[in-house]
Amino acid sequence: MNEQTIREDLAAAYQLVALEGMDDGIETHISARLPNDRFLLNAYGLRFDEIRADNLVILDAGGEVLDDPTGLGINPAGFTIHSALHEARPEVHCVLHTHTVAGVALSCLEEGLLPLNQWALQFFDRLSYHDFEGIALDLEERERLARDLGQNSAMILRQHGLLTCGQSVGEAFLRMRDLERSCRAQLAAQGTGQALITASREMGEHVAQQYEVWAAGEAGTGRAWQAERRRLKSREG
Repeated sequence: MNEQTIREDLAAAYQLVALEGMDDGIETHISARLPNDRFLLNAYGLRFDEIRADNLVILDAGGEVLDDPTGLGINPAGFTIHSALHEARPEVHCVLHTHTVAGVALSCLEEGLLPLNQWALQFFDRLSYHDFEGIALDLEERERLARDLGQNSAMILRQHGLLTCGQSVGEAFLRMRDLERSCRAQLAAQGTGQALITASREMGEHVAQQYEVWAAGEAGTGRAWQAERRRLKSREG
């Protein structure tokens, strides 16, 4: 995939996160890997709906800004989180981090995400947790972020928010939207005060594997991501 296509996908992910109401002003970030240990990140000062393919910032693995069309620089916490995971997981091409009300609320629950529904079951035994260490400005936290994520593609940052990874921008976005919906659904179910039905371990593993097959197939991430891209085009038209 060439750099321009990666830029267009990443800009679309930012705009879709805003469209879904998963943004947080100018905070949080989505990154995409480029060749030669570089990655793209948002300029610190633009809203997610303002991100375009041509105003993304290029960083190297050491945090040096190589190209910044806006002159705004980047959020240092974004470098801490994203550089850690791109370095530890070469196969990861996109890392997406959010602070939503539902995601932050669930991150404050000791029990974490429960196996309550189809969305949540894709994360069964595939969801990591990272304890809160304050705003992510300490570069030493990178080692612990990478350690806690392990080989999973989704993580709850305790008292902080949500994080997903993907081998493409589309995969990371779709995974985040399902994780966000899982959080909302759990909080809504718990809010009723009624007894909850949780899936068995066998069912959890079964559904998680079904999601993996779906995501790897033509009808999975590829078609679903293109459908999301068309949402943006229809709004522009």
